[in-house]
This record gives sequence, C-alpha cells and structure tokens, in this order.
Amino acid sequence: MNLADSTTVDSAATGTGAARVKLTEIFLSIQGEADSVGWPTVFVRLTGCPLRCQYCDTAYAFYGGEWSSLDDVLARVATFNTKHVCVTGGEPLAQKGCFPLLQRLCDAGYSVSLETSGAIDVSNVDPRVVRVVDVKTPASGEVGRNRYENLDVLRPEEQVKFVLCSRADFEWARDFIRERRLYERCMVLFSPSYGQVEPRDLAQWVIDERLPVRLQVQLHKVLWGDTPGK
Repeated sequence: MNLADSTTVDSAATGTGAARVKLTEIFLSIQGEADSVGWPTVFVRLTGCPLRCQYCDTAYAFYGGEWSSLDDVLARVATFNTKHVCVTGGEPLAQKGCFPLLQRLCDAGYSVSLETSGAIDVSNVDPRVVRVVDVKTPASGEVGRNRYENLDVLRPEEQVKFVLCSRADFEWARDFIRERRLYERCMVLFSPSYGQVEPRDLAQWVIDERLPVRLQVQLHKVLWGDTPGK
C-alpha cells in the first residue's frame, strides 16, 4: 500500500486548491493520554493511516470519512466551547491539509496537541503545537517505520509515547530510552497496550527499574471502555 492510497489525499489537500482534510469524526471527550490528561478536549480525527499496528484501536479511521474545508472544521470545533483541541487519526500528518489545520487552530487561540505515529516528519508542524510522538515497539508490528530523526526536534514540553505489549517490549523501550537518554530531552510516556499488559504490572516494572518515565493508563477507556468517539 502506498502513502497516497492509505491517506486519501487529493489535490485540494496538497496545496493546489483550497485546503481541506478528510474527517472521520469530531467529538468532545476527556483527554485520556499524554500531559493534558483529564482536560475536556475536542478531538479532530482525520482519516487514513499508512501503518497497521497490531493493537490499533481506531482502525475504523483507516477508510471512509468526509472531506471538510478548514473553515468548516474550525466552525465545528468552536461549537464545543472548550480550550483544548487534539488532532489525531489514523495518522493525521499523512494528510497535507493537517499542517494548515494545526496552524489555523493555533491562530484561533486553542491549546493544540497532535498525536502522531512517529513515522512521518514532524519538523514542519507549527511550533505552537504540542507534539505527542509514538515510538513503535517490536510487538507493534511496525518498529521498522520509526522515523528516529523526529526525536531530535522535540521540545521539553512535548512527549514521546511507547505502547507496550509485553515484558519484552518493556525491556526494549527501557534500553532505548537509556541509550539515547531520551528522558533528558522531553517527557517519556509508557502505556500498557489495552488488554495485553496489566497496568499494575507495568507500574511495578517501572518502579523496579527506577525509570524516569511517566506511566499512563488510557483514562477514556477506564471511563467508557473501548468505545469509538469517546
């Protein structure tokens, strides 16, 4: 599958016409992950992803969706009357229109975060956006897609996220952050893959290893389970 096929990009989204994005959904929920966990947040979920992580919980966003102008997206976000906006996917950066969308949201005064797989260059994202960048582990099935250059451009207020599927994944991630001293650059998040690693087990591993990482459990799943749009 090539990138164009998997991200449903057209000429309007690549700068040859009025910018637009293909949307799966826009909804209001509680941020369940990263440094802004707990805040009421508007989620803008874009359609398409070139990766196929084995634990993906948003496979419904791979296909379908509807094209929307950036003006329409901004208008819909405004109806929720809240400060925090998270642009996610799928893989949002696979759509060229994501970049001007992030800029427009920042211009409108929102506190904007971006959740990205780490497989696409994040250096051109508006600097006002907080980037939450995944590092794919071996058990994800997509470790070969990591773009490690992304880690070099992250700021202290941004985050790197490891979704861990096993003890072996944990040990891989532990060695990875120690070798690169990644925790000196930005916040490092360790998250148990839902249904594969028990949160209390991961918590104990972190404590036993004295790792300078932040354990996160997906709060939205604690509240609502594995429900789309929550």
